[in-house]
Parts: sequence; structure tokens; C-alpha cells
Amino acid sequence: MKYGICPLTVVPLRAEPSDKSEMVSQLLFGEHYQVMLSQNNWLQIKCGYDEYEGWIAANQHCETSLQIYNELSASNSFLNFDLVQLLIKGKFMQTIVIGSTLPYFDGKNCYINQDKLTFEGNAKMPMQAEKSILVENAFMYLNSPYLWGGRSPLGIDCSGFTQMVYKLSGIRLKRDARLQAEQGKTINLLAESNPGDLVFFDNEEGNIVHVGILINKENIIHSSGQVRVDKIDHHGIYDAEQKKYSHKLRVIKRLI
Repeated sequence: MKYGICPLTVVPLRAEPSDKSEMVSQLLFGEHYQVMLSQNNWLQIKCGYDEYEGWIAANQHCETSLQIYNELSASNSFLNFDLVQLLIKGKFMQTIVIGSTLPYFDGKNCYINQDKLTFEGNAKMPMQAEKSILVENAFMYLNSPYLWGGRSPLGIDCSGFTQMVYKLSGIRLKRDARLQAEQGKTINLLAESNPGDLVFFDNEEGNIVHVGILINKENIIHSSGQVRVDKIDHHGIYDAEQKKYSHKLRVIKRLI
């Protein structure tokens, strides 16, 4: 078994081993993974953070050791809490986005294998935060464009948004909305909900297709076209601009 660590700002994770295949998720800087299979110039991987599987281009792979993989899996790492920040390696600079992992951060430097990169931004160890802080973190992504498979403020989908907001609070969510809906405690009524609760929505077939985060009992922040704030009631999300409901409420879950 081989292992890797993401050395780039964002690496697309694709459904099939092809540049033309849909992007199903992304690796952010510092995230680690297992290599499951090699095919031509592609690697099938399993992400260490959420066990999500997909394909990355082999030329974007950075091999690491089993020891480093296990150490990163066993404990939380510092995260970048700035929307966009720089890493400095000698004369060169690299951007990273909010939620990126800073492996082995010592207060000044992080390390990708033997490479030392200096970080002078806002680094924090994710700890389970108050509900109000979780909602505050959600607003850092406000107006980020929707992107299928995205996990960054440069483009993010609905479940990528909820996963990253919860990551900043030290709580691991699975990658897809339908998988996230399996986590947490069910809240029966919107009137019993709290800020920070996850709300899931289904389609006509009853499949969960969308998720957002409650700001309060009347408002939700979610990624639909962009990360936005909308009204919510027991029917679902009401789009005031279009004067109609855009998503039908299915279930509310609490993890914090």
C-alpha cells in the first residue's frame, strides 16, 4: 500500500481516471490519503479525512510514508483559518485556502515530508466550538460560488460547505449529503432546532440531495448557486427572489 499527502492548493478528485470525468471532491493542501490502485497516469485514492474515494492525476501525487499517514490520522492538525493565505518555501510562495491542513505545524512552519514551509497566517487547532462560532465560521464562505465537488471558497458544493465548516470546529462530516444525514441526532421539529444544526432536503424520489446549516429557526446558510442565506420553515427553503420554495425539508440533525 502506498500513501500520499497533498502538496498543492487544491487537487481535483474525479469519479473516473480521466480529465474529462466529473470532479466529485477535492483534496486541500496538507490532506493525506491511501493509494488504492494505479491505472495509466491516474491513482485511485481513499482520503484519510473522510474515507471518500476517487481518482487523482499521478503527476499531482506526493508520496509519503505509512508513519506520516498514521500520525496525521491519529491526531488533529492545525488548520489555516484565513480565506486565502501564503506559504513560503525559500524564494517561492504558494497559496492555500481556509481549512487547509498544516502538517506538523510548530507555530511558524509546517512540513510536507522533508519540505519546510513557513506560515504567518491565522493557524488554529480545530476544537469543538460553540454553535455561535460554527455559524460565524459558516459566514466566512458567504458568496462563494457553487461548484460541484468543491471544498474551497473559490468554489464549493452544499455538502463540501457543511463538511468544511464543521472541519473548522473539529467535527468530521462525511463527504456527501446523503452520508452526512446518517450522522448525528435527529431533531423532530424546526421549532426544536438550534443554530449550527444540519438540515437535509430531498427530491421527489425521496433521495437526499441538499444540506445546509441553520443560523436560527428562520434562516439557513447553504450553497446553492453560491453560499447564501435564505428563509426556512417546516416546508423547506424559501427563495425570496424567485418567490417560491427551492428545497423540500426532509430531516434535521444535531452534532454539536
